[in-house]
Amino acid sequence: MKIAVIGDGGWGSAVARLLDAKGHAVTVWGPFPDYIAELRATRRNPRYLPGVDFPESIRFTADLAEALPGADVAVLAIPSKFYRAVCAQAAAHLDAARTLVVSLTKGVCPETHQRMSEVARATLGTERVVVLSGPSHAEEVARGIPTAVTCACQDHALAVEAQALFNGPRFRVYTTDDVLGVEIGGVVKNVLAIAVGASDGFGFGDNTRAALITRGLAEMMRLGLAMGAKAQTLSGLAGVGDLIVTCTSCHSRNHAVGERLGKGEAIGDILGSMQMVAEGVDNARLLHDLAQAHGVEMPIAEVVYRICYQGLAAKDAVLLLMGRAAKPE
Repeated sequence: MKIAVIGDGGWGSAVARLLDAKGHAVTVWGPFPDYIAELRATRRNPRYLPGVDFPESIRFTADLAEALPGADVAVLAIPSKFYRAVCAQAAAHLDAARTLVVSLTKGVCPETHQRMSEVARATLGTERVVVLSGPSHAEEVARGIPTAVTCACQDHALAVEAQALFNGPRFRVYTTDDVLGVEIGGVVKNVLAIAVGASDGFGFGDNTRAALITRGLAEMMRLGLAMGAKAQTLSGLAGVGDLIVTCTSCHSRNHAVGERLGKGEAIGDILGSMQMVAEGVDNARLLHDLAQAHGVEMPIAEVVYRICYQGLAAKDAVLLLMGRAAKPE
């Protein structure tokens, strides 16, 4: 199959290698021609996926008009803040009637609060959109480390089509029709990972980490169920699975942001020093709005929002959480 991977970041690059290894014709698009030329020449992506080589069979381009026409599958691996704009540019080159769109981005549109699959459907003019999510760090997928994820679509046949495309001996794919649950899990876990990272930055221990993950899962459940997600989804790979890996892994950018906050760095300085996007910072503001809109209490997510946007000191967030009124679990 002819596959266009839209996004040359770590996750897009890892998926490109995965699909190339299955014998598909893969083209990777990135927005910056100079960097794309470097990828093409060196067969390496030092900025986003260091230490991984790309086979000669993978093509690179900075032109959507070269990547998308005739594609059987378009894989969207774009940071959430740029997702709508890139989809708007891609729409003119995509065959909406036949191309399967697979969205990998975990986030919510800053302007409309739409989930990424909703943005893709509206902007690209297609219902052929599947979401793929779960505990899947790019660094490990690119190296063939066994991974399991979920692909979600209300059209079961499309979910099965995406499952067959990605499934392999080192990358196991399950299906679900709960698109909302899969996407909400991917949003909430990024914010909670910042909280766990801050705890680790303070030098707190396993007890604190376990408490934040467990009570964070309760927050994910409350919001997801209020929005119409299924509890089974949130207790599966795209919910608790992704929460565990993002809160505990050395590969997690969101955990790294939190760790630096816990060590006393300012959020502006942290973000200014990062090449890759930590979705949890943007997600914290959007999660704050969603929780208020649905009348859901999310104290851990709320203190992350206040740290990132209202100047709350990370050390004071500990006092706020531990000083809350006693209640039943």
